[in-house]
Amino acid sequence: MNKELKCIVEAALFAANKPLSLTDIKRLFAGDEQAVELDLVSVINELQNEYASKSIELIETASGYRFQVKAKYSPWMARLWQEKPVKYSRALLETLAIIAYQQPVTRGEIEELRGVAVSSLIIRTLQERDWIRVSGQKEVPGRPALYKTTNAFLDYFNLCTLEQLPSLSSLKVDL
Repeated sequence: MNKELKCIVEAALFAANKPLSLTDIKRLFAGDEQAVELDLVSVINELQNEYASKSIELIETASGYRFQVKAKYSPWMARLWQEKPVKYSRALLETLAIIAYQQPVTRGEIEELRGVAVSSLIIRTLQERDWIRVSGQKEVPGRPALYKTTNAFLDYFNLCTLEQLPSLSSLKVDL
């Protein structure tokens, strides 16, 4: 069953259009007592080892596991698509970094840290990309929205948790 289990998990990961969590993978085997969590974790580890020497890799993100092309092959893969990669403004990236490192954070707090107003377009773009969301309101007059990052943000940047972000002290900031 282990070889068949591995083939089913591999096929599901290739067919999925989003990362699959262990819970998602377990659902494939509903009622099958042989596909216990330990077996699934060992199958995923086997697949990761198997693909380590290939051009694609099986990675874990905040939402689950997915296959992706290794970064070193991205220049060639980019030629498959006509559209240019999206370029983000410095203001958008600064805003996203502040939210990621300071969350939950209000728009006013972002503006205070950046020293300039935050455009509504930037907040809307980050929300449309599903990289940030409103997580509540701060208990101060006006009850401003509190922003935090999402699992989609972590998935996009190949992170499982926020702790995997580089430390602020390791980042060089050009002013």
